[in-house]
Parts: sequence; C-alpha cells; structure tokens
Amino acid sequence: MHYVRRGAGKPLLLLHGIGGSWRSWQTILDGLAVARDVIAVDLPGFGQTPPLVGPVTIAALADAVTAFLEAHDLIGIDAVGSSMGARLVLELARRGGVLGAVVSLDPGGFWKGWEKPVFYRSEALAVRLVRALQPVMPAITRSKVGRTLLLSQYAYYPRRVSPHVALDEMRTFANAPSFDELLTDLVEGRQQQGAPKGTITAPLVIGWGRQDYVCFPYQSTRALAKFPDARLYWFEHCGHYPQWDQPAEATRLILAATGGQRFLDADIAQRTPAYAVNKPRVPKAAAVAGVVALVAGSVWLLVKKKRR
Repeated sequence: MHYVRRGAGKPLLLLHGIGGSWRSWQTILDGLAVARDVIAVDLPGFGQTPPLVGPVTIAALADAVTAFLEAHDLIGIDAVGSSMGARLVLELARRGGVLGAVVSLDPGGFWKGWEKPVFYRSEALAVRLVRALQPVMPAITRSKVGRTLLLSQYAYYPRRVSPHVALDEMRTFANAPSFDELLTDLVEGRQQQGAPKGTITAPLVIGWGRQDYVCFPYQSTRALAKFPDARLYWFEHCGHYPQWDQPAEATRLILAATGGQRFLDADIAQRTPAYAVNKPRVPKAAAVAGVVALVAGSVWLLVKKKRR
C-alpha cells in the first residue's frame, strides 16, 4: 500500500474513508506529526494503491491492512479511522491483537432499514456527478458557493474547507477504481459485528459529529451497543468529517485518546456550554442546497444520457 510518513515518536496509523486517500487527513496530519510518527495510507483501490485481487469488502480490506502492518512490523499500532476507515478500525479492534488504542470518527456500517438505500443512492449519485464535473472541478472548488454545494452533506462548514483540500478529495473520489464495489459491500455485505464487553482492553473512542448527514448521529447508539467498551465523544458544530470542521479539536482528541491520557470532554472541546447550545441555521440550509444540487445533477445526467 502507498503511504506517507511524517513526524517522530510512537507510530499512529490513519485510515481514510470511501473515495478518499491519505490526503483526506492533510488538515490534521502535521498537527499529529508534532507528537507522533504518523503513517497515512492509501487503502487498496484508492489513491495510489492498486485494487485488491478478488472481492472488495470490509473484511478483505481489514486483511490487507493487517498484512501491511505485519510487513512493516507495526502490529499493535494505535489507529484512527474516518467514515469507512472508522468502520475498518472497529473491525480490526474487534479481531484483537492487531491494533492498540483506536479512535473511530463517524463510522459507517450502522445503517438500518430505509437508511441503507438512502445512503447508497446519495453516494452513488454523488460519485457520478463528481466524475462528470471533473473538467470544471478546479473552478468549482475555488468558489465558496461551489464548495457549499459539493460538500454540504459532509461538512458543517463547507465554505471553510480550503480549495486544495476540496479538490484533492473530489479528484480521489472520482478516480477510485474500487469505489463502486466497496459502496455495494457497505450496504449489501455482511453487517458489522461487535465485540462483547470486556474484550477490547485498549482505549477505544468513537467520535461523532452532531450534524453528520451521512451517518446520522442516532446511529451512535447502535455502535455503542455493539462496542460497549467504547467511549463516545461528540463534536459540536461538526459534520461527517471532524478533521475538516473541527481540526484542532480532532487533533486533541486523537492525541489524548491514543496517548493513554485521562481526559474530560470539556478539555478536548475547549468551548463554553453556550457555544454547544446555540446552533445556527445556515449550515442546515446549506445541506438542503447540497441535496437539491445532487438532484439537479442527476436530472442533468439523465437528460444528457437520453440525448446521446
């Protein structure tokens, strides 16, 4: 697997989400590297790593990550995952003996009923639209309005995501050869298994954005039911990617949780209670605008296909 390595100290593994790459972590990579030897990988079929030979599933990716850690003498490494990568680190923690301390940020895989087709169709439509828009993507990501329409499902503050971070994500999102097959497995494949209480002895923290429109916050209850040894941490004013919306807070949580420190949520958040209570309505409107943009994009694609 292709990877980048920065910093010095105790090793720390970063696993990105579906459609992402090691660049998905660039907002917090240098901050983590101040204290840790950070290893951010491109999972098979994403970024610069070739696809797997055989079916693309969460189990197969977990096997590939385990083989990578064995080859680099990194078994027992602390790990952080985002979205699909967050589910992956939970799977590796469940298996035992692979990882040390784990931070799982907004993990996928805890959908039920209607949530599954909604997730699948929204992601399938998004990737089709992003692929179609690649020729003009640099111009779109340079615009605050463009970033709002593109990222409102994923970020609470889409306008604040830097243009180069947005462009990198949209490039890897569109060009990942394993995206479609893995998306199908996430929805139709084997459900995430849990770990009985007392079986995970290393620190395990599940972080969740209060305004996550991909993995809805109430799904955290299901995650904790399957991983009762986990501690839940809430990111206020945060969407699906804490490393985008709350990078400093995400960095503090990761370093504290994987460093074996005892910490209070208030120390990680470093905000007043009023900040957590007063929630502006603008980002919610932006999310609606993003959904409208996706629908409009799908209509445009269908019309274009029909004309051809």
